[in-house]
Order: sequence, then structure tokens, then C-alpha cells
Amino acid sequence: MSWDGHARGSRAYRRILAGLFFAGVSTFAQLYSPQALLPEISAELGVEPATAALTLSVATLGLAAGVLPWSVLADRLGRVRSMVISLSGASLLGLLVPFAPSIPLLLGGRFLEGAFLAGVPAAAIAFLQEEIRRADAGRAAGIYVAGTSVGGLLGRVVAGPVGEAVSWRVGMLTVAVLCALSALAFTVLVPRPRGFARPEAGSAAARLGHRLTASIRSPRLLTLYAQGFLLMGAFVALYNYLGFRLIGDPFWLPQIVVSLIFFAYLAGTLSASRAGAFATRWGWQRVLVGSAVVMAVGVLLTLVDSLPVVFAGLLVATAGFFAAHAVASGWTGREATVGRAQAASLYNLAYYAGSSLFGWLGGVALVSGGWGAVVAIIVALVAVAAVLAALVLRD
Repeated sequence: MSWDGHARGSRAYRRILAGLFFAGVSTFAQLYSPQALLPEISAELGVEPATAALTLSVATLGLAAGVLPWSVLADRLGRVRSMVISLSGASLLGLLVPFAPSIPLLLGGRFLEGAFLAGVPAAAIAFLQEEIRRADAGRAAGIYVAGTSVGGLLGRVVAGPVGEAVSWRVGMLTVAVLCALSALAFTVLVPRPRGFARPEAGSAAARLGHRLTASIRSPRLLTLYAQGFLLMGAFVALYNYLGFRLIGDPFWLPQIVVSLIFFAYLAGTLSASRAGAFATRWGWQRVLVGSAVVMAVGVLLTLVDSLPVVFAGLLVATAGFFAAHAVASGWTGREATVGRAQAASLYNLAYYAGSSLFGWLGGVALVSGGWGAVVAIIVALVAVAAVLAALVLRD
């Protein structure tokens, strides 16, 4: 009888989820640690907010560029081995990059960090689909996304206070140490894979071409990729530039207080961990579109000149985004029947391309039109994503 995956509640299932949780923490804490430091980077280096945000955008661009090559390596080396190599290389770079003596070297190092980190999102969802029973894979994907939200939170709330107390370089270095420890935890926890099968003999280029073609011919998959591109672009713009609003009129908050806004990521941890179960119960499309609407409502609340309302809006927007991302990424793995790793990689390519583009463009909007212009871009992106999902996707 063929093996159909680890059942929910088994020891291997728990080890897989724990290991991928730490992989998500290691990846996204390191990737996003500069986001809490953007005002300091901007002030110390004497550059515009959009230029400071390049420390984040080049890393996400490197990740976007790396997901497809890593998906090929994951097919050859195995999902777990490729993720171990990815996290090891990224951890080493993370310990070195904060000491870069010039902006070009800093940005180049951040690009390489992102390229190494791409190995985790390129393989994680495919790994879950191969190792977890199909009925439980959506829930498991939600737990992995919850780990990414914890990583995003950890990177920001550690880097921000340390950066203000010492320097932004030390803030990034501190996060890199924590990420290296999380990478080690992943290596120790994750069990030996059972569901991976090395691709059949033949031309690697031909196989990749076939799988990529299958992954871009489906309107449903293309719509799921668009969800990642639009929603992630909106989300990164929100977090990149809300800090600039809070340190200025009418709030005038100190940077160490502003860094606390990243605790809103806990709302995303909760919503992502439950999104797969909600989608199974109520329908994937309904939860995806509803989550996008929730995100837009939260973003609009940040226009109000009241600190409690702004923070409430951030909580709502964060919960909406992570629920939508958990559903869209899990749905991509379910939808792909050929080249699952490549489909997941294309989703991640779109996801981080959106982060790089709109994470930078939001800064241009902030300088030219203030926070209102940033909100207008964010809401427009979310609205387009929701309309596409409503028109194209069906359970």
C-alpha cells in the first residue's frame, strides 16, 4: 500500500511543523530586520526613506531571483537538504553583512542573503505537500506561515531597540545570531523525508520547462501568483513607511516606541495558523477574499490621527494579510498537479517581486503625497487582488 503522508498528531507531523516553524523564523527575521531600522539608516546615511528601504528591497529581490534556481536544486538534492544549505549560507552572510564598510557592499550582501534565503520558501510548501496527508496539508501550511510571521516580528522587535541603543548594524547582527540558532533547530528537528522522489531521468532543462509551462498556463495559478504579488507589495509598503508617520506629526513617537508596532505581527501569527482550517470549513475563495477585505479596512484605519485607532488598524490589516497569504500559498500547492515546487517558487517569485517593487514605490509616494498617498496605493493593490480572486478562483 502506498504511503500517503504523516497524519496530524503523529510525532513526525509535530517535528515537521516545529522544524518548519524555526525555518520560517530564521528566514524572515533575517530578511526583515532592517525594516525596524529604516529611520535610523535614513538619518545616519542621509538618504531618502525610499533609498533606506533598499536594504530590504534588494534582499527580497534576491529572494525573488533565487526561488526558481532553488526549486531546481530541491528537485535534485531533496527538500530538506536544500533548505539546510540555504539556511546555513544565509546565516553565515547574516553574520558578515552588518560589517559591510560601504553602501554598495551592504546592498550587495543583502542581495546575496536574500538569494540564499530563497531556498526555504522554494521548498517548504512542496515539502509539506509530500510529507503531510493531503487533508492536513492546508493546516500545516498555515503553521509554517505563522512561523514566518513570528520571524518577521522577532527580526523587527529585536533589531529596533538594539539599533536605537547601540547602532543599526549591531541590531542586524543580533538578529543574525538568533537566526543562526533557529536554523540549527530546524536541522535538528525535521525528520528524514519519506515522500520525496527524485525526478525521472532526462533533460533537467526539459523537465523544468515542462513544469514551468504547466505552472503558467493555468489561469487559477496565475491568479494565485497575483495574490502574492499584490498583497505582499501592499503589506511591505504598510510596514516600511508607517514608522515614518509615527515619528512625525501628529504623534512624534520615539523610535524605540515605534518598534513596538511590530508586535502586531502576533495577530498574523494567530490568523495564519487558523486560516487553513477556516478555508477547509468555509471555502478557500471565501476566506481569501474576506481576508483581503479585512486587510483593506485595517489599512484605512491608519489614516485616523489617533494612536489607538492606528494600532488597531495595523492589527486588523496584519491579521487579514497573513490569513490571505496562508490561504493563497497553501492553495498554490493544492492546485499544482505538475511541478509543485516550481509552482510554489513562482508564487514566491511574485510575492517577493511585489515586496521589492511596492516596498520601494511606497517611499516615493510618501515623499510626494504623504501617508494618504501610501494608503491609496495599498488599498488599490488589495482591491485588485480581491477582485481577481472573486472572478477567477473557485473552490
